[in-house]
This record gives sequence, C-alpha cells and structure tokens, in this order.
Amino acid sequence: MRKNIPIEFIYQVFSLIVVIILVHGFYVSVVRPNADEELRREQIEMREDPDYVSERSVYVIIRDFEQESCFILFFWALTIMSYKGWGAFRQRSLLQQDLVPVAEGMKILPEDTREYARQIQALPAQVQEYLLPRALLTALHRFDSTRNVQDVSQAAFEECDAEADRLDSELAMIRYIAWAIPSIGFIGTVRGIGAALAQAHKAVEGDIAGVTQSLGVAFNSTFIALLLSIVLMFAVHQLQLLQERLVLESKTYCDRRLIRHMKVR
Repeated sequence: MRKNIPIEFIYQVFSLIVVIILVHGFYVSVVRPNADEELRREQIEMREDPDYVSERSVYVIIRDFEQESCFILFFWALTIMSYKGWGAFRQRSLLQQDLVPVAEGMKILPEDTREYARQIQALPAQVQEYLLPRALLTALHRFDSTRNVQDVSQAAFEECDAEADRLDSELAMIRYIAWAIPSIGFIGTVRGIGAALAQAHKAVEGDIAGVTQSLGVAFNSTFIALLLSIVLMFAVHQLQLLQERLVLESKTYCDRRLIRHMKVR
C-alpha cells in the first residue's frame, strides 16, 4: 500500500488547487459583483422608502471571505471522499468474483493452499493490494504453515480489522475539515460583531447601514458554515458506512468461500 500513498497525496494537493481556483474564480466573477449590486440596490430602496424591508439575496449571504473558505474546504473534502468512495466500490466489486473457485462440498487441504494462492497471486499487482485478496492470501499461507483452521480464521479476521483501522485513520483529515468549517464560520461571526461595534457611534447618529451590514457578515458566515458542516458530516458517515460494509462483507466472503472448506484431513 506504500506506493499508493504518494498518489493519493498528489491527488489531494492537486484537487485542493483546482477547488481553490474554481471557487475563487466563481466568487470573483459572479458572487461578489452580484452581491455588491444587490447591496447598492437595497441602500437606494431604503433611502427612498423608510418602510422598505430587504430580502437577503443568496449572493449577499455567501459573499464574504469566510464563506468562500468554507466552500473551498467543503468541496475539497468531497473530492477526497469521492476518491476513497471510488476505491471502496472497486474493492467491493471483487466480492462478486470467485477468487477461490471451490465447489460446494469440496475440501481444501493444507497441500492445496499453494495452488489456490497462485490463482490470487496471478491477479494484477494493484488488485492484490485490495483487502479481499490480502485476507485470502493471509488465510491460505496461515493454513499452510499451521494446519489449524482456527488460526486461519483469526489471521484473516485480523487482516480485515487492521484494514478497518487504517480506513478509519485515513478519515482524520476529513473529520478535521468538518471541524474547521464551523470554526471558520465562528471567526466570521467574531469579525462581523467586532466591525458592528466599531460602527456603533454611527448607529447612535441614526446611520445603521454599516452596523446591519456587519451583523449580516456575522450571522451569514455562521449560517453557511453550519449548513455545510451538516451536509459534510452526512457524507462522512455514508463513506464510513461504505467502508465498514466492505470490511464486514470481506470477512463473510473469507468465511463462506474459503475457511469453511478447509479441512486438515
């Protein structure tokens, strides 16, 4: 699995760069020009009509730098999860294949393990690194060396459990992003409230436009951050569920397709 780590790291860095370019380009060309135009229109309407009630535009809600940062992290996390989800789907496709062709009623003796192992070793090198082939090979090698079915079962299941721990640890970055998004939203809240307090003297004089705009920054950043965090955590749990099913189904595959056929004599 070591040779896959640089590929995934390069993918994450490249995807982050692409997401930054796309999101920032969208903000510069679409979001902020439309938000500025909407704010100017609202100021004109409020001066002409004291009873005018403004309706917040989507562009105004997402216009600030905190919201932009949240969207960048959100889409970056989705690209990382897409990569991991695609890998999990590819591994699950092996569960539909007969990697150890054993007919019902046949027995696998310790002397037969090398023949079955060669069939798995004939798979492409990348496929051999998947969980299911590794668990099957571990079981066959253990049966050849120990001739104990209980040891075989324990070895195969330990291989699956180790993979489960590895998959869970690789979600640490995504969990960090899910924590960072609402934190950035709270930074926007603090910034907006601080800017509103700095303009409190204008509100005393009757000009509340600056105060309301700064408070809008505070509440909008928190709203967007919490909303994205909710969606992201749902996606994280779906990915985790997919990976857990992969591990459990691999254990079941090893037990039903291989271990139950093993007999010492």
